[in-house]
Amino acid sequence: MTPAARLRAWFHAHPLAFDAAIAAGTLVCMVAASFTDPHGSPEGPTFGDRAPDPWSVLIMVVGAAALVLRRRSPFAVLCFTVTICLVELVNDTRPAPIAMSVVVALYTVASRTDRPTTWRVGLVTMALLTAAAMVFGPTPWYAQENLGVFAWTGMAAAAGDAVRSRRAFVDAIRERAERAERTREEEAGRRVAEERLRIARDLHDVVAHHIALVNVQAGVAAHVMDRRPDQAKEALAHVREASRSALDELRATVGLLRQSGDPEAPTEPAPGLAVLDGLLDSFRKAGLPVTLARTESEHDRPLPATVDLAAYRIVQEALTNVRKHAGPDAVAEVSVVRVGRTVEITVLDNGTPQTPAEPRSDSGGHGLLGMRERVSALGGTLTTAPRYGGGFRVQAILPVTTTRTGEGEDA
Repeated sequence: MTPAARLRAWFHAHPLAFDAAIAAGTLVCMVAASFTDPHGSPEGPTFGDRAPDPWSVLIMVVGAAALVLRRRSPFAVLCFTVTICLVELVNDTRPAPIAMSVVVALYTVASRTDRPTTWRVGLVTMALLTAAAMVFGPTPWYAQENLGVFAWTGMAAAAGDAVRSRRAFVDAIRERAERAERTREEEAGRRVAEERLRIARDLHDVVAHHIALVNVQAGVAAHVMDRRPDQAKEALAHVREASRSALDELRATVGLLRQSGDPEAPTEPAPGLAVLDGLLDSFRKAGLPVTLARTESEHDRPLPATVDLAAYRIVQEALTNVRKHAGPDAVAEVSVVRVGRTVEITVLDNGTPQTPAEPRSDSGGHGLLGMRERVSALGGTLTTAPRYGGGFRVQAILPVTTTRTGEGEDA
């Protein structure tokens, strides 16, 4: 840091010392100006041909000393310096240049207040000092010294107002930058939270689906191990296949959390309705009869990735709930229908009538909550309710054009 920079930093940390330095500099300028006679000779001003009297020196010292308090009481200092300046102009035939202290005090008021106040105070100060100089001064009213009083006070008010405007502009820019930084941090935090929620939903769907299948097939294998070993081997093969699928999907999902220096994550596409038949086959192998009805058209363009994944996960979670809660004799029906700019996914089952103790209501479990969050994130609607006479119905209506920026495109 340079010496000048260190000095500025020190004065910034000690404003009273800076004001004292300003007061001392103003006193030096006033004393030097009191030795100058603007009309000392025909050639121009002279220095040293006149000297201030003790009264003038005292009033200059008092006026300069008042500037030490200019930050604490700017209006009081301005009124005090204007008063002693008027006294000097009225009572002295050779007034001291006490108006310099008024210039500094007026600049301070203008730099620390608003513009209307600056105009009012500045005009009153200029009018009083200029009128007193013209009426009571030793020179004719039109002398340049009188116009100088008007000019210096006007420039002080203008300079103070400019400094105040620049300070307000810099503060506004700094505040805008800080607000933008806070907004960026909040946006980054929001995106991180949304991504964590999405990954948590995916993990729940994967684990709930495959672990349910593993549990069912393991139970079947344990039940028929002694009497029908061939069927037990088939059930264990299904357990192995379901666990392998669960590991693959978990690996793909957790790969999103890796850092830049970690090994490359799998590049396999996320599951969607294109592999829906494979999902239904896994449920059929687990003992849940599932029928599929879907509309196929060669004019239908592929769904956006987020909509496709959400539709797949909704079917997966709904069938997992059927397998867990609908009873051993349940039969499920899945339909996927494209209607205009929406796709409707419906999952029905004819399970046993729902009782209050069963967790298939809107308020129970994380499965229905996860489905509802997925659908809401895409701007769709989800309806879940028991069917008359038994069973359960899950219907999701997803917009083919997602409402969130960057998540989809028109279908």
